[in-house]
Amino acid sequence: MFTLRRDADRRHSQAGGREVWQTFFARDHPDPFVDRFGAMLGLDEMRLPPGDGFASHSGDEAEILTYVHAGALAQEDSAGSSNVIHAGEFQRMTTGRRVRHKETNASSTEWAHVFRICLRPSEVGFDLARHQRRFTAAQRRNVLCVVASRDGRKGSLRIHQDALIFSSILDPGHHTVHELVPGRTAWLHILHGQAALDGMVLAAGDGVGVTDEPSVSLTVQEDAEVLLIDLGSTF
Repeated sequence: MFTLRRDADRRHSQAGGREVWQTFFARDHPDPFVDRFGAMLGLDEMRLPPGDGFASHSGDEAEILTYVHAGALAQEDSAGSSNVIHAGEFQRMTTGRRVRHKETNASSTEWAHVFRICLRPSEVGFDLARHQRRFTAAQRRNVLCVVASRDGRKGSLRIHQDALIFSSILDPGHHTVHELVPGRTAWLHILHGQAALDGMVLAAGDGVGVTDEPSVSLTVQEDAEVLLIDLGSTF
């Protein structure tokens, strides 16, 4: 079964120049997408104007994968640590209830374009932790490059959850297939470009959930970039 959420169906909010699009509404009940795709709590897209910042992750525990698509994102927290994620880098972060965070566009002249996947914690009592890694365009060109996994395979970021997170930059005409183990689900998100899945033409901002299917089979129509999240069973 394929569950489509179009770009226009995402929740869009704007504060000043900052814009956020949410595919999953984790705090809303009922949202038909919540609890249907394993550990997925959120998939957000953010565009931040130069120097703009916001406080985040100050409440519930979570495991978060951040991908800076363009620009740079500066982070600091109440525990006294700070760092910067640059374009092309992925960061895995665990958050706790006792630490407050602030994130800011690190540039005074360029916009930042950021994608974020939020996963339910697999356990309670997370300590604050950050790890980040760059995956080049060449590493992700026309392959499903694993950027995060439970076992840290192929140099990917190690996460606690039963999930595999892939990033791919795809040329027109390229066809890619990801086999799904029975009982697992997947979420495909189009960052930019255009591709076809099971007769559906998908464009930037569109997402599709895949359940009870043997594979995710995607054919690219225009230069595209995608995120694919392979998820264990709902718990």
